[in-house]
Amino acid sequence: MNYNQQQAEWITQQILQELAASTKPADALTIPVGISNRHVHLSREDMDVLFGYGSTLTRMKAVKQPGQYAAEETVTLRGPKGELHKVRVLGPLRSATQIEISVSDGFALGVKAPVRMSGDLQDSPGIEIIGPNGRVVKTDGAIVAWRHIHISPQDAEAHALRDGMEIDVRIDGHRGGVLSHVVVRVSADAVLEMHIDVEEANGFGLRNGDCVTRVSTRSQGR
Repeated sequence: MNYNQQQAEWITQQILQELAASTKPADALTIPVGISNRHVHLSREDMDVLFGYGSTLTRMKAVKQPGQYAAEETVTLRGPKGELHKVRVLGPLRSATQIEISVSDGFALGVKAPVRMSGDLQDSPGIEIIGPNGRVVKTDGAIVAWRHIHISPQDAEAHALRDGMEIDVRIDGHRGGVLSHVVVRVSADAVLEMHIDVEEANGFGLRNGDCVTRVSTRSQGR
């Protein structure tokens, strides 16, 4: 192949790529994945009991969403059937304690945690939380986190998304497929990211930082 032929092929490839980009659907959206293991969000009151009055969380590493972080502190979760040790506390402190576990964690503990969005704790099961300075018995607060996407208002508007919508996303790879009923959460300081738990990630062969692609919108709200 001579130089002119090589140049002609290169130009042809560039034109095809530009045409493909120009015909890309307006609502196409590629979303990085963040995988959540079991963890606990604590209230000020429960923090005082578990780690001592006036204690503060020690930042270990930041997570992608601004202002949130994994703390050095860990607790033990105790249920009717068993315990889970060294469960990470996530900061900052919240108004109410929330325990996020997987379905299999629930089997190990002996609690049937519902699949819920963060903050929806009504009629969820309670659990005992044990820290180095004390223990608290919660009457509610244990949930399995509903898969969701964090997105800024600007990105949401650009892709015709609204808070509370459900979308489907496509996962590529040898264990790929379509993950449905992914809830959109729009907030001013959000960084684009889809949050799923370890069990869902393992089922699709996903790792932190992998990307999924929006394929459809299921509903206008939950």
